[in-house]
Amino acid sequence: MSGIEQSMADDGRETTGYNLKKTVVMVGMMGAGKTAVGRAVAAKLKVPFLDSDAEIETAANLSVPEIFARDGETFFRKRETEVIARLMKTAQGILSIGGGAFLAQANRDVIRSQGVSVWLNADLELLWNRVRHKDTRPLLRTKDPKATLIALYENRVPFYEQADIAVDCDPSLSIDAMADRVIAALASRRDVMETVND
Repeated sequence: MSGIEQSMADDGRETTGYNLKKTVVMVGMMGAGKTAVGRAVAAKLKVPFLDSDAEIETAANLSVPEIFARDGETFFRKRETEVIARLMKTAQGILSIGGGAFLAQANRDVIRSQGVSVWLNADLELLWNRVRHKDTRPLLRTKDPKATLIALYENRVPFYEQADIAVDCDPSLSIDAMADRVIAALASRRDVMETVND
């Protein structure tokens, strides 16, 4: 499993008493917190954390913006689909995927058949506040990045709404608290997570 970003850190705040039955896939817009919250959920549940973008970057030895610049978005999306299909076959854990990945029918199908999708539903203002000062988002390298973000948001939300579980992002909550909110949503699904009696 070399090249796969994992986090199983013992931070003393793990959630005990749960057994994950399926890989949980974090979906949503750039800036929603898929990686940060996903990593926190994985640490609490003591399961691997996987990141499709990190895996693609490791395989290509290039950053996502560099792949976009060199090979284009179509090439990137093909690699992304291959990586997601492979990661879904690994041991149960938390998988964060890129903001555009859930738009592809093939990705939604493999996630639905082998795992469970969790949409981190963040409003536009929160997303903009989180991404406006970062230059690591290739799709926002336009003359009017906020207008681009709005267009992406409006295009993508109908796909995100197809996720198995939706968790609203609250800007007043810490990453740790958001992770607890996700775990509570997962715990409501017996097909996804079971309670283990100590």
